[in-house]
Amino acid sequence: MLKKIEISKLRTGMYVHELCSSWLDTPFWKKSFLLSENNELQEIQKAKIREAWIDTSKGLDVLEDVAPLPREVAAPELKEPKTPVVRQTAPVSMSDELGRASRIVSKSKEAIFSMFTEARMGKAVDVGNAQEMVTEIADSVMRNPGALIGLVRLKTKDDYTYMHSVAVCALMIALAKQLGLSDEQTREAGLAGLLHDIGKMMVDADILNKPGKLTDAEFVSVKEHPAAGYKMLMESRDVSQVVLDVCLHHHEKMDGTGYPHRLKGDEISLFARMGAVCDVYDAITSNRPYKQGWCPAESLRKMAEWSKGHFDEKVFQAFVKSIGIYPVGTLVRLESGRLGVVVEQQAGKSLLTPKVRVFFSIKSMSYIAPELLDLAGAGLQDKIATREDAEKWGLKDINRYWLGETA
Repeated sequence: MLKKIEISKLRTGMYVHELCSSWLDTPFWKKSFLLSENNELQEIQKAKIREAWIDTSKGLDVLEDVAPLPREVAAPELKEPKTPVVRQTAPVSMSDELGRASRIVSKSKEAIFSMFTEARMGKAVDVGNAQEMVTEIADSVMRNPGALIGLVRLKTKDDYTYMHSVAVCALMIALAKQLGLSDEQTREAGLAGLLHDIGKMMVDADILNKPGKLTDAEFVSVKEHPAAGYKMLMESRDVSQVVLDVCLHHHEKMDGTGYPHRLKGDEISLFARMGAVCDVYDAITSNRPYKQGWCPAESLRKMAEWSKGHFDEKVFQAFVKSIGIYPVGTLVRLESGRLGVVVEQQAGKSLLTPKVRVFFSIKSMSYIAPELLDLAGAGLQDKIATREDAEKWGLKDINRYWLGETA
């Protein structure tokens, strides 16, 4: 039986059905779990959560309620209680969203690591917990897409496999929004992005992290991950056809040269076409064991060259609109001779007029006091001349300028 109790009445041995707080504020990635350790209880108390639902059929009851109630006053069994959570999705600035986005990224990384590790051991994927992650990621993307999408691009080589899933989830949500998909379809797209690469848990880690070129045999092993992931997800409950399809077909190409089924054109679903674009963009902009990630704007240029055979052109164009011609983190040169980093796209304004933080003068070949420019602002004459390569100018750690660390 489900029962709502105060946190002060929690004790080890109880089965927590749900903590009465948003997923982001809880110290655990699982929604339901057996409270077996004192340190888990202490973490809940530190989080300042006031109430929780417990399931007395799976664990201990509260001490004063162990004895059964008289029949005439027996408490009715509760059905699927849901604690109302106020979702905040109104647009905010980059600076306002970065903190929240950082916490979501950190927690998502931990959750994906645990989920994928369990999948590797043969356990079914808990779709309910994955959906909660998608909701938090989606809310952040709705508030300011550049914050979370920018942060997950900064993943390290070691955590690429897990953070890639978070990144593709966020990119799929932003793309779905740009394509005008419904809320339900957007959530499905996000969940598909989160789980699209789960089959890589069946690929040898030494192959995934190999710094050099793969042998033919190793490449065959990697190409088996969509089918492996599809099989794993088929064994889980409540996995939709959309999620299964994206997992199996995100490496198909419009010209029929992809894998595993060499589908072409209309044989590839809209969601799988979306997955193909988002997967490639995050892969080529991220640092990998065998190469450094490309600049976001340069990556889009490369993808545009491949788009006729590889991607659906309409989907790719919508993707560019969703992240900008000059995505967050791109180094650009202004007509005034200053270098700056793109900080934020501006909804409803030209893709050519993002907010840019300038910090270097080409004329004097020296750093200048960082200044945030709104290129769409009234009276501002400066414009982006071109994107630039940080190595060409000997610049390092330029990401700190869009992150707001200007010192």
